[in-house]
Amino acid sequence: MATSAVPAAIAQLLAILRTPPIDAVEVIDGPPTGDVNVQDYIAIGWTPEADQAAELQQQFNSAGARTRDEDFVITGWIDVWSGDTDFAIVRARVFELLGVIEQRLRATGLNPEAPTLNGAVLWAHLTGGSFHQSHTDQGVRAALGFTVTCHARI
Repeated sequence: MATSAVPAAIAQLLAILRTPPIDAVEVIDGPPTGDVNVQDYIAIGWTPEADQAAELQQQFNSAGARTRDEDFVITGWIDVWSGDTDFAIVRARVFELLGVIEQRLRATGLNPEAPTLNGAVLWAHLTGGSFHQSHTDQGVRAALGFTVTCHARI
């Protein structure tokens, strides 16, 4: 029996965001390791704002202690860089990608199990975000830290 649903949930969130591929976006597991100025990326289980990839809490489901309920939040980061000076372009792209994440977490004909992260949890949904924009020596950058909240029975 699994001690936590977090590892499977992160793996399935990555799978949902990678298939089909999002045009001109790299979906990565954890922090970026390469040049982040090459293309837009979505990092799952990482934000530069926090040390944790996920935060979880568990409690007994009922008397008898046979199962536990687990509530957790998976962190993520969307990063867009244009090499230009127009914030409107990168800001619009960040929120476009946030919309893609939200849509991919909804049940659709292509993926009816998306809200359960393909069975890894009872439910998952996009629950928060923190928008950032900055000037760099290579143009403007916009980013958004986001959270996906999940509930599982283990």
